[in-house]
Amino acid sequence: MKRSQRRALMVIAVPLALLVGSLPALSAERTVTLSVKMWCPSCPYIVKNSLAEVPGVLNVKVSYDDQMAIVRFDDDKTNVTELTQATADVGFPSKPLAAN
Repeated sequence: MKRSQRRALMVIAVPLALLVGSLPALSAERTVTLSVKMWCPSCPYIVKNSLAEVPGVLNVKVSYDDQMAIVRFDDDKTNVTELTQATADVGFPSKPLAAN
């Protein structure tokens, strides 16, 4: 590679590397399964609404029969601690079973 070609490559590569290095890390969608103690068939409605109101929650599925809530969320906007706090705040303590 000629010297002029290397210089041209550096003129492009250095600013590009600086730009990429300054970008924030990309957020990721995550899914967590929460074990939620529920007492009646109408409890899932309250649990689902409390989770859906958390900023960053993308989807919620709640099962009374399984005593679980599956929550898909943006991990840049919320986390598992905030999700379990949301259920506890409405009277339904929860804990994570699995996350990915």
